[in-house]
Amino acid sequence: MNSSLRVALLIETSREYGRGLLRGISRFQREHGPWSIYFQPRGANEPVPTWLANWNGDGILARVEDRRMAQAIQKTGVPAVDLRFAVPNLKMPGVGVDNLALVSLALDHFLDRGFTRFAFCGYPTGEFIWMDLRAKLFHDLVVQKGYRCEVFPQDLKIAKPRTWEQDQRQLVRWIRKLEKPVAIMACNDSRGQQLLDACRRAEADVPNDLSVLGVDNDEFLCGLSTPPLSSIDINTERIGYYAAELLQSLMNGAPAPSEPVLFPAEAVIARRSTDSFAVEDEEFAAVLRYFRENACQGIRMADITKATGMERRTLERRMKSTLGRSPKDELIRIKIEESRRLLVRTDMSIKNIAQAAGFSNSRYFSRVFQSRVGTTPLAYRKSTHEG
Repeated sequence: MNSSLRVALLIETSREYGRGLLRGISRFQREHGPWSIYFQPRGANEPVPTWLANWNGDGILARVEDRRMAQAIQKTGVPAVDLRFAVPNLKMPGVGVDNLALVSLALDHFLDRGFTRFAFCGYPTGEFIWMDLRAKLFHDLVVQKGYRCEVFPQDLKIAKPRTWEQDQRQLVRWIRKLEKPVAIMACNDSRGQQLLDACRRAEADVPNDLSVLGVDNDEFLCGLSTPPLSSIDINTERIGYYAAELLQSLMNGAPAPSEPVLFPAEAVIARRSTDSFAVEDEEFAAVLRYFRENACQGIRMADITKATGMERRTLERRMKSTLGRSPKDELIRIKIEESRRLLVRTDMSIKNIAQAAGFSNSRYFSRVFQSRVGTTPLAYRKSTHEG
């Protein structure tokens, strides 16, 4: 391999999404390079760097912001890969997240908590293509399930806000009009943090009246939020790794793929902003919290009935009518959710993960995991870590 390949990276460092991409690109070039990297720290939506016009390189990985940037990249005449999908009908290979899988993961997270009212919070329509797509996909999926979905700001006749305060006031008015309890998917973590701030101004109870879920799992923004923001981990490192691999093949003369390459989102990283259940009965809500807090401790039905004071038959009936599943199924669902998190975010052995998630042994864990997820724990871990 030619070690002198020169690659420009036009990717923001101000957000976790961009930093995750850069980690994946870095890993690829360490394993298969090295490349000669042309890179300067960038913010989101920054203009094309002036040096690009006279740059003599071999390939470009970019978060293409607009047509001006696209044209500047295409004028270089070198292979390039887009990692943003902000420009419609862009004649450039692209790698990103599967937004249908993303919104499906979000809706499942809310449905698992018993919600029947839903909303999507984005920015003004037309500002971001990816956001409009997420809003439409989430809305349509909710409707397919037989529920209604409010969308901000598409459902409000409002002008594009000029300042943060104007935006927050609009959000506060929208929050106060929503029927509650309601589960809200924010288009990304930045919007999720803004939404939680508006909830506080509106004196709305999060997570009991409003359950808020972001996208990107930007730990800085999620921790900055009050309460801490639950978010979907997209695994941008995997996307960045594959984008680098694709660029390498293009620089070696391979044909470009005819369609964008899309990866499913990783998992919901649950924090306080979605730590609730949409049930009116406080006694039953306490039962559901007991499930969530103790499922991975290896509890059995006898432990549940003793701790909650609810008879087994009553518990089974309430679980079925509220969540559509049995107590046993709810225990397994929570255990599988935790095991998936550990497979993705730790290097723990399968035996230790089985124990941490509350399974009696690793063989039983592997059998249940495969029946619920459709693949073995090891294969699942490999699929989430490979480029």
